[in-house]
Amino acid sequence: MLGHLSFGVRDLRRAGVFYDAVLSSLGWVRLWDSPDGLGFGPPGGGEKLNLFPHPGAHAPGPGFHLAFDAPDRDAVDAFHTAAIDHGGTDRGAPGPRPDYGDAYYAAFVTDPDGYRLEAVHQ
Repeated sequence: MLGHLSFGVRDLRRAGVFYDAVLSSLGWVRLWDSPDGLGFGPPGGGEKLNLFPHPGAHAPGPGFHLAFDAPDRDAVDAFHTAAIDHGGTDRGAPGPRPDYGDAYYAAFVTDPDGYRLEAVHQ
């Protein structure tokens, strides 16, 4: 459905360190890298998330978050740990979310630029 998303970030190096860590827990890699941006996605695939430096960037307001599919519950746990260890903020520790469905297991974080992120395994 979606080709890719692009985020503006205030510090490209810091964002690269954060997203290298959190996305590797989900099996994604950095696919391209330049002074003008970074691209992430599955190995051998096209980029699904691009980051571009914009000093005045602001994350979208309430109601927006980006959910990444996780291959299993361990990946959700690893995503959350990596996010917290690399400057993210906890917005919901890994665990079942029965209000969202019987098999819904997720964790919620905010990245260093304020983007709300989720890793979910169903």
